[in-house]
Formats: sequence, structure tokens, C-alpha cells
Amino acid sequence: MKYADIVHRCFRCGYCKFTGDYTDFNCPAYRKFRFETYSPGGRMWLIRGWLNGEIKNSERFQEILFSCATCANCVEHCVFTFSEDLVNIFIAAREELVAEGLIPPQVRDYLKAIHVNGNPYKLPAAERGKWAAETPVEPYRDQEYLFYVGCVGSYDERAVKMARAVGTLLMKAGLSIGILGEKETCDGNEVRAMGESGLFEQLAEQNIRTFHDMGVKKIITLDPHAYNAFKNDYPPLGGEFEVFHYTQILAPVIGGRRILLKECPLTVTYHDPCYLGRHNKEYEAPRSILKAIPGLELTEMERNSENAFCCGGGGGNFFTDILGKGEESPARLRVREALDTGAGVIAVACPQCAKMLEDAVKSEGLEDRLKVMDIAEIVTGCLS
Repeated sequence: MKYADIVHRCFRCGYCKFTGDYTDFNCPAYRKFRFETYSPGGRMWLIRGWLNGEIKNSERFQEILFSCATCANCVEHCVFTFSEDLVNIFIAAREELVAEGLIPPQVRDYLKAIHVNGNPYKLPAAERGKWAAETPVEPYRDQEYLFYVGCVGSYDERAVKMARAVGTLLMKAGLSIGILGEKETCDGNEVRAMGESGLFEQLAEQNIRTFHDMGVKKIITLDPHAYNAFKNDYPPLGGEFEVFHYTQILAPVIGGRRILLKECPLTVTYHDPCYLGRHNKEYEAPRSILKAIPGLELTEMERNSENAFCCGGGGGNFFTDILGKGEESPARLRVREALDTGAGVIAVACPQCAKMLEDAVKSEGLEDRLKVMDIAEIVTGCLS
């Protein structure tokens, strides 16, 4: 296994599962199950025992490995020099299980759907661009930017609304954007996170070929997960593009008053997506947009920025639900934390977070007190 020579260096000190000030548990799987084996340090020791032949593969072992949301809180707070490789170690262990065909059924079904259909929803490619029908967004020809929407933004009912809001706002800002529609396929971020490296490379190479053939040089993503894949994992495979998350493009537009906004007396708290924040260190662009809206008050949750608590959807859990629901689910815990700020709106910048937190608001019975809105939806509601 890759990184096998590093695993033994973990001493289970426990810093990896806390926030930076050690006031709360910040590992979603550990916070949900409260067993040390679900913490990053616990996983490291389990992997070590498995590699040494001291424990065997089992359904529980698989559940523990695949419950990791790859949120990178452990990377942020581990005090050892191998901290940067923690998430990669867990992914490498998953790769071994995938290679042996020993994976949870939910993971198997997800990977099969991507392999057969190019998306986890098992829907035809012809439906990928339907979200744009009621917007001014056009197919990509030679526009400056490719607006890459991704599987969730194309097919999930909640995320489709977000895609429309972002696409329309980018157009209103005067940006030259186009979409691939049915030519678009999965970015592969979750495929890689679940350990199917071969399928990930296949998807990446297909996308890179398409982008090159169409002359794409700049990409705006709806989803931080796609942003992460394009920015960090595609270049070694020959995919060198200028990649932006949509908030990075909108921040100077809104901050420079290129779009006129009216007074919006909203109290908003912002939820940092793990793949935009900890994985790619972008904390300011979304906040600068919110701060530029007249009358809007931004109030932070106790855990924010590099200490933000994951919604639980990362690492493929959005699709597999191995972390599970219930009162102690990460998304419901996060919603309660948002409620404590006194905000009426949870602002998000990720379609997976939007769905996870909106479902959690319903489960908590807080629909009359909290609303989950994408940043572009908030801006759209404040247009003058």
C-alpha cells in the first residue's frame, strides 16, 4: 500500500480529532460514533494492524474506512510532519480494498453507476444541460470560461436551483461563460476519494481530452469538489487549466459594485465547505461577497474557517450515507450550531453542503427559523 512506511508513525495523540483550540471534537465520524477506531488516529492503527496481518478485512473495517468524510480536519491539526498525507493514507487503504473487490455495497453501487452512466444518478447524459433551459447560459463554443456544473448540480433537484442561480449571476456580471451540457461527465473527485484510482484516471483523461478539444483554458466550477479535482489532481495527468470556484470570480464583481444591490436586512452565517476551505485554503472569497451586501450581517459559527465542522457529505458519504442520519449526524449538529448564532440563513457555496444541511434543517424541524441558501441565491435576492 502507498504510504505503508508512514502509518506506524502515528502515536494516537488525538490532536487530529479536535478543533485548533481543543474545545470540541471536529472529526465527523468520531463525533458521530464516539469510538476511537473512527478517529483518524484509530484508523491509522487499524490500517497498521491490517497491513501487519494482525486484523482481517471485515464489514466493520470497511465501514470505518469509508465513513471518513475526507474533510481534512486531521490534516489541519495533526502535529506531526506526515500530517499532509493523512487523507491520502486513508484513500490509499480504500484503493487496496477496491482492488481486492472488498468494499461496502453502497460504494460498489456508486462506482458502478459512474462507470456505466457517467453519473451516480443513473440518468442519461442528455439531461445534464436541462438545468440551463430557463437561464441565459449557452453551450460552450469559444467563451472565456467553461462553467462546469458537475453531477450534483446537473441532476439533484436542490443543486439544480443553485446551478441556475450561479449561472444566471455570472451572466449578469457580464462574464463570457458556456457549458458542456451532455458532453460533460463526472469530475471524479469522489471516485478518487473512494479509492477507485483507475476509474478516476479514466474520467480525468476523458475530461482533459474534451477540454483540450474544445479549446478550454479557464474553468469556473459550481462545486468545490470539482474545483479540487481540476486544480490539484488533473495537472499531473496533463490537465493544466486556470481553475476557479465561482465565489472567487464573483467576489471582485460584487466587491467592485459591478452589480447593483439593494439593502438586504439578513442575518447570515456561512458554512465553509471542506474542499474549498481546508483542502484549498479559500476562506475569504465567499465571506467578502456576503460582507459586500448592504444591510447583511455576517455572524460566524463557533467552528469556522480552518476549524469548520464538516456537513458529513465528503469522501463519498453524500452518495453512500455510510456516516448515516440520526440526531448525532454531522449535518444536524452543524445546523444546531448555526441556530446558536441567531442567524436566519445558512449560506453555502457547495451543492453537496446545500442538500445535506437543508435535509438536516427539515429533520431538526427548523424550517420556520433557518433557511439554507447558496451565496449566489442570496445575491440574486438582493439585486436592485
